[in-house]
Amino acid sequence: MDKKEDTLLNGQFRFKLLPDGTLDKSKVFCVLCKGEFNNHRSSSSLTYHLKAKHPGVAATLDGGGLRQTTLQQFAVRGGPLTRVATNKITEAIACWVAKNCRPVNIVEDAGLRDVIREASGDSAYHLPARSTVMSRIETLYNNQKAIKQRLLEQAPYIALTCDHWTSASNANYLGATAHFIDDNWCLHSFALTVSKSTERHYAEACAQHIQAVTQEWNIEKKITTLGTDSARNLTAAARLLPYEHLPCTAHSLQRAITVSLADSGFDAVLTKCRKIVGHFKHSPANARELNQQQVAHKQKEESLIQDVPTRWNSTLHMITRIQQNKSPIEATLSQQNSKIPLLTEAELGKLKKLEELLEPCRYVTETLGGQHYISCSVVLPAFCHLFRVMEPSDDDTVNIVRFKKAFCEDLAKRKENSNLTWLKNATALDPRFKDLKCLPKSERGEVWSSLNNLLKEDRNAQIQGAQTTGEAPQKKRKMSIFLLASSDSDTDDEAESIQSTLDRYKSESKTDMDECPLQWWSKRRDSYPRLEQIARKYLSTPATTVPCERLFSLSGHIIQKKRATLSSSNVERLVCLSSWLNVKE
Repeated sequence: MDKKEDTLLNGQFRFKLLPDGTLDKSKVFCVLCKGEFNNHRSSSSLTYHLKAKHPGVAATLDGGGLRQTTLQQFAVRGGPLTRVATNKITEAIACWVAKNCRPVNIVEDAGLRDVIREASGDSAYHLPARSTVMSRIETLYNNQKAIKQRLLEQAPYIALTCDHWTSASNANYLGATAHFIDDNWCLHSFALTVSKSTERHYAEACAQHIQAVTQEWNIEKKITTLGTDSARNLTAAARLLPYEHLPCTAHSLQRAITVSLADSGFDAVLTKCRKIVGHFKHSPANARELNQQQVAHKQKEESLIQDVPTRWNSTLHMITRIQQNKSPIEATLSQQNSKIPLLTEAELGKLKKLEELLEPCRYVTETLGGQHYISCSVVLPAFCHLFRVMEPSDDDTVNIVRFKKAFCEDLAKRKENSNLTWLKNATALDPRFKDLKCLPKSERGEVWSSLNNLLKEDRNAQIQGAQTTGEAPQKKRKMSIFLLASSDSDTDDEAESIQSTLDRYKSESKTDMDECPLQWWSKRRDSYPRLEQIARKYLSTPATTVPCERLFSLSGHIIQKKRATLSSSNVERLVCLSSWLNVKE
């Protein structure tokens, strides 16, 4: 065994052994790599060798354990950030502010500065100025806008949804979103603008504002439909514009629910529910006692929900939450000796029935409110389902019968006032619903005749385009050249070809509800070249104006009281950028 005086640094180095058996204390060698070193009575050079060549062994030396590097040492080791690295951090901060709706003055936060200094190793790093971040955001906005413009240039048909919104600073904004299907049958949906409007929202002013948006993006000749809510100024503005108007289906459905609740005698029990919710909502002490009772009853701690007239499905959420917490509510009110009246068994039975009625409406509203899948073709099948659900039965109470009757009558009127022709064509062009079972048999033939006429119009447009340019279109080139000098019999042959296309489309088996119509049409672009173009036109239209509602919800995160003085141009950049950077194509 080696003696301690014959080695250095815990036996990692040994003195050189001379031929006569004595030790040469001026020379040592490493037991790991056999490297020879001069011994100067100091182990610093030997320790450096271990750390450089054998770091694992160096960490086990007495006094040589790893220690946390101080911020100053880390900065010296890393050195100051280069200009390229600093620019990357500034770009990342600008993207973070835009994407996650952060206030720009976050760059004045000392905590953020310290985090970046710690991560980068540059103790002298300073956050960029607010003006610098806003400049980068403007550049990012312009780059993203150019990408969106290129997408819109390639789209043959574009659907538009518009709505007005008032900010926390009492400023009016117009929101607009675009929806289209590209050549690869991918559905795109993104914001175009959230622009400030100073004039009164008369129909003419609204129409001019909408037209200005389409001109700015150079899409005025591509717009197919304009989706709005049921506000009279917007519906009047839609009549002044050369676009098909599609009222928001979700707004129509919610208005029908509101009317039905008022006419069916549920007001008394809903008023009691609102008083119970208010009792716990307006008192933290009461809410805390309710949570204690929820725990005692082995239920989840959750607050009650107050219904709001402008918040869709909030009445359903209120009565559902009250029924789920029936026992904790009763125990809490009894413990408090509260004068709030409890719900009777009969009233709880009413709420249960009402919940069963409102649940299909909630499902339809949420289904039609999507913007990243096809929804326009689902409107008529959804209405058909609701009318079937709302058919009175022998077991229904008087209140339920009144609700169902009022709901069906009101929704039927709103359905007739919608753009039924557009909705029927969209339904027929969706391979999931092309059997048109949601329509009476007497109306199905009219839908196929309408599609036949659309195909003829498309054919004539191709012929006129070929005559104007002197060239035949790329698709069906030989057929188009032949039609330039066609006779009556040729026209009959083409009409027969159009009819055979529709017959072939109808004869294909209906797809499952789980299959995406976008994928179905993408696989059959070559089989139905003309019908596929019409399908892209009709199926790209959203059923609701929910995309604009989401845009305004996003605006609410940006335009707060602390940021109420944001300029309108910065509001537009931040809202649109956040929408674009978070969009799921």
